[in-house]
Amino acid sequence: MIEAVSCGGIVIHKWKILLLYKNQNGKYMGWVLPKGTVEDGENHSQTALREVNEETGSIAEIIKYVGKTQYNFRGDEDMVNKTVHWYLMETDSFYNKPQSEEFFADAGFYKFHEAYHLLKFNDERQILKKAYQEYSELNKRGFFNKKNFFKSYS
Repeated sequence: MIEAVSCGGIVIHKWKILLLYKNQNGKYMGWVLPKGTVEDGENHSQTALREVNEETGSIAEIIKYVGKTQYNFRGDEDMVNKTVHWYLMETDSFYNKPQSEEFFADAGFYKFHEAYHLLKFNDERQILKKAYQEYSELNKRGFFNKKNFFKSYS
C-alpha cells in the first residue's frame, strides 16, 4: 500500500463555488474540486493555495482548514491510500482559467446546490457541504465584515 497526500480548496466568491471539469482524451472524467500533491518543502496550506492557482488560475486566500478525506484506488503497481486535506478559501473575482496540461477542459463558479450535484465524488460532496456550512456560519457571525479580504488587490 502506497500512502499519498494531497491538498485542495473549496473556493468561494459571492456564495458560488469554483469547480473544474476534467475530460481526458475525450473521456468524461467529471467535475472536481481543485487539489494536488504536496511538493518538497511545502506545508499543506501552501500546497492547497498553489494547486488552486495552478489548476484554476484563481488567486485565493485561506479562511480555515475544514478537514480531510481519505480513499483508496489502484495505482499502476499497487493500491494507493490517499489523504486529501481541504481548506475553505475565498477569492475576489470569478476569473478562472482551467489548466489544460492536467486535462481540465472547463471551470466555473456554481451555486451550492449545482456544485453539490455536479461533483463526481461523494467525499468531495461531503467536504463541500461541511465547508459551505462553515462559510455560512462565519458569515452569520460577521466574520467577513471584520476582515477585509484582498485589500492589497483593491
